[in-house]
Amino acid sequence: MTDPFDLTGKVALITGSSRGIGKSIAEHLARRGAKVVISSRTQDACEAVADAINDECGAGSAVAIAASISSKDALEELVRRTQEVFGPVDILVCNAASNPHYGSLDTIDDEKFRKTLDNNILSNHWLIQLCLPDMRAKRDGAIVVISSIAGLRGSQTIGAYAITKAADISLVRNYAVENGRHGIRVNGIAPGLVKTDFAKALYENPEAEKAAIARTPMGRLGVPADIAGLAAFLSSPAASWLTGQTIVVDGGTTV
Repeated sequence: MTDPFDLTGKVALITGSSRGIGKSIAEHLARRGAKVVISSRTQDACEAVADAINDECGAGSAVAIAASISSKDALEELVRRTQEVFGPVDILVCNAASNPHYGSLDTIDDEKFRKTLDNNILSNHWLIQLCLPDMRAKRDGAIVVISSIAGLRGSQTIGAYAITKAADISLVRNYAVENGRHGIRVNGIAPGLVKTDFAKALYENPEAEKAAIARTPMGRLGVPADIAGLAAFLSSPAASWLTGQTIVVDGGTTV
């Protein structure tokens, strides 16, 4: 019987995959047989993750290609080099994001606001545009955008980030509507508070962590693997009739 979670022969590009959620997603996809592209801003950090995956899953399972999501030219080069090394992208995971401002939304300066919008929305749009032609040609593809539960509610401290994550949910819906007829699925994941370096400001002191756990019915914060399992599912044939959805993974916080 065919394994509906098998990703053998698939090429997966994961941004922000040198650490945290992105790294865990790359590891999960590689373990299911995908060839994965590790990408973040620093080549050395990417190579360390790619080397570890190649050691675990076999030589040629991963390649490191650094790229800044703030540069369209860099993302074009990222996709071109991916095609050159592994072939067309079958699975795109838009995970990288920025949150340069912590505090009231009315105190954020224009430069930081634009950076948040560009890195968290526009870069995802660019990458999807770049990968769609090959996916449409094959009439197959899976795109996963990492949003956040911040996009589902207001925030007193990460308002700009929340706005961009709400936009990502709409990005998912619209690309899903446009590309379902091409056999391409586009879905999102909205994590709750996950213990990563990126989210440290929200839990790094004991009082904040205790308060966050108290708001979570499952009684703990998330870890990257909690998100990676869902990303692997959404990338696989097991989710072949699922598109346009953003699935909340938060230990029950939003309920």
